Amino acid sequence: MILGKEAELYEKLPNDKVKCTACARYCEIGNGQIGLCGIRGNENGKLHLYAYGKVVSGHVDPIEKKPLIHYYPGSKIYSIATTGCNWLCKYCQNSDISQRREVQGIDMTPDEVVDTALKYGAHGIAYTYNEPSIFIEFAKDCGIAARKKGLFNIFVSNGYDTPQSVSMMNQFLDGITVDFKGSAEKEFTRKFIGVPDPQPIFDTLLEIRDRTNIHIEITDLIVPKVGDDLEHAKKLSKFILDEFGPEMPIHFLRFHPDYKMMEYPSTPVETLEKHYKIAKDVGLKYVYLGNVPGHKWEHTYCSECNNIVVNRYGFSIREWSLDKNNCCKFCGNKIPIEGKLREGYKEDRFQFVS
Repeated sequence: MILGKEAELYEKLPNDKVKCTACARYCEIGNGQIGLCGIRGNENGKLHLYAYGKVVSGHVDPIEKKPLIHYYPGSKIYSIATTGCNWLCKYCQNSDISQRREVQGIDMTPDEVVDTALKYGAHGIAYTYNEPSIFIEFAKDCGIAARKKGLFNIFVSNGYDTPQSVSMMNQFLDGITVDFKGSAEKEFTRKFIGVPDPQPIFDTLLEIRDRTNIHIEITDLIVPKVGDDLEHAKKLSKFILDEFGPEMPIHFLRFHPDYKMMEYPSTPVETLEKHYKIAKDVGLKYVYLGNVPGHKWEHTYCSECNNIVVNRYGFSIREWSLDKNNCCKFCGNKIPIEGKLREGYKEDRFQFVS
């Protein structure tokens, strides 16, 4: 008996080999072998997604945790994952899931995933904790079913994707957070992620921009000593400005020691503040610091009058100063936030599911 389901994103090669096209590794896999991600394998010349329908983790949490803060703020999100990942991050806070190379999880059909989201009052489903493009066929089936029930779908992604996976995203995805690490400095990605070249991340962002209507936000994990170079932060900020304009949100995230990088300290707040100032100096209007609860740069400031229009503490919204059209109540400037503030946004939006 073959586990899972035949994948869609692959090409057949001679001698019963297959080429996976779900991510930019483009693994060529022989019969009986499994790709680097640990969940896509070759069975008799066909690529199978072994983790199809195997949900290893499920939680309900705020959309701001993703982080997506310019998309339907105050939403509750049902977040799910499978095992495996296409990256080998030495600092991964979800390494028990992402670096596990045994397919495990609770059996769930796409309809059961959607029913669970609705049961807990979620407004959308997030595919997260590991890289969702490696289980994209399952995410697609969940996402199509979710949309039929009025739910939206978001990816928390490393962006190491392909034109084929972006095309599939376009069938069901509504929002995506693309998470750069160390400002995409090539030596950092090679040494600490196991990725030789970050260029596919940039290519994916442009592909999403040009071929879809998916809402995008960008994050950048700043790792002290090895992934905090200010020149690379400036280069990344310039890319965002040039290709997406000044209103694209960027979040600089604080690193904390985990997995194989326990000897590294948490990112100094001063380092994050330097990154913030660089992005603002380049011309980006909506720059945020993440994983620093209580910092003044968690808030959304009006780009015209500089008043706080969304006051936050961590993942919570404390004060909302936008009108029904998401315009600043102080000066009328339109803030690029998609969707209305959800009722119940002040409620506890954290729930353990599975």
